[in-house]
Amino acid sequence: MTTKNPLKITDVTFRDGHQSILATRMRTEDMESIAGEMNKAGFYSMEVWGGATFDVSTRFLNEDPWHRPRILKKLMPDTPLQMLLRGQNLVGYRHYADDVVTAFVHHAAEVGIDIFRVFDAVNDERNFETALRAIKDCGKHAQLSICYSLTERKMGGPVYNLKYYVNKALILQDMGADSLCIKDMAGLIAPDDAYKLIKSLKKVLRIPVHLHTHYTSGMASMSCLKAIEAGVDIIDTTLAPFALRTSHPAVEPIVVALQGTPRDTGLNLAHLFKLGQHIESIAPKYRDFLNTTRTAVIDTGVLMHQVPGGMISNLVAQLRESNALDRIDEVYQEIPRVRKELGYPPLVTPTSQIVGVQAVQNVLVGRYKLISRQVQDYVYGLYGKSPAPIDPEVQEIVLKHYPRGKTPITCRAADILEPELDKAREAVKDFTQDIGDVLIAALYPITGLRFLKWKYGLETPPPELKPKTLDDIKREDELIARVKAGKPIAD
Repeated sequence: MTTKNPLKITDVTFRDGHQSILATRMRTEDMESIAGEMNKAGFYSMEVWGGATFDVSTRFLNEDPWHRPRILKKLMPDTPLQMLLRGQNLVGYRHYADDVVTAFVHHAAEVGIDIFRVFDAVNDERNFETALRAIKDCGKHAQLSICYSLTERKMGGPVYNLKYYVNKALILQDMGADSLCIKDMAGLIAPDDAYKLIKSLKKVLRIPVHLHTHYTSGMASMSCLKAIEAGVDIIDTTLAPFALRTSHPAVEPIVVALQGTPRDTGLNLAHLFKLGQHIESIAPKYRDFLNTTRTAVIDTGVLMHQVPGGMISNLVAQLRESNALDRIDEVYQEIPRVRKELGYPPLVTPTSQIVGVQAVQNVLVGRYKLISRQVQDYVYGLYGKSPAPIDPEVQEIVLKHYPRGKTPITCRAADILEPELDKAREAVKDFTQDIGDVLIAALYPITGLRFLKWKYGLETPPPELKPKTLDDIKREDELIARVKAGKPIAD
């Protein structure tokens, strides 16, 4: 008799689902309306926070980001709430000082986060140390992650081979990880590689293994099934309305595919369908953010050049601004050269932008004739240790006029950062001392401070931040229908 080993499901509808396909614009009020029913679904956990949600809340939604987990915790008391934390980057775009990292984690735990998924853009485990210590101090679950990347079309080659991933996993386990996540941001993991990797990890690890992969390349559902066959403990999925494209596999077909097998999830398809129908009912409010420029729900280009969709959008925008869109093929050829010279960083925020911007400048101006401060910071070591050595000649060119010096640091990057929390307290002392507000100011000194002034009535937010309602959508549709029918806009 085969032993039952139910697959656990982490639902990412409230975070990475809408971040991936709707520019992170889902509002808390639309989560509240279905949260109680989501709580009944039986998910292992729900990812509801972190990543871009914090930034978008303050910049585009005029919502206090700390309110969302507080509200959802009350409405979903039976489901562990999970967040995505960018290691020493937290939910921002640079390394923050240790005092900010520690305070952020403690406050996040206080407002309701149970599981912290922590990753680092260059897989430098030293960038986990402060966040991990704080998570443990709070008695919460630390899920440490490895960013999945490739140099070849499949797993292997000089850097991202099976040995690399297994060794990293053992290091993270020894650091105190409660579980391990393979974080495949661009949907690059092929089915056979997923099987091989998960099988190898399950042989050597004592902690659960979680697979996070995106649908971008079209391989995600196949890769999840092979990972399940290999014994993966948990996978990420989303409800069908927010699935596929650059998002994640839909949960519903996976539930049916595993029904009656030893990996049966135990989730109820009828209940999931009801949840999906509710999402469909509120989705029209966000239709303006859905990419409708292409018919295909997958990006075949990723299978060829491994450049994530978001990175391509940035490249196109840069080239268009320079009236050089016809040179996009040259940039595609330059990206792997730059990436190799910079030590093969995974193409994830912020390293994807660092590599992409430099590749464009190399094509338009000449190789390393123009160098961004971010590239200098990266080569100096401010983002951590690169997965492979940086080309010595490129290092010399990049750091030649760098104000911090010509010799890269070898210590943990945050060791050279001065404390920042008191400076943030000073910036908001006239109208708040709340630690959540202080952290917003520390993370985003410009946009965060602007939001706090809106919050406390010191400035008026622009009218475009007002949320669109379903009545607004109905009126828009009626107007469009009248125009198409050749009728006057108003009787």
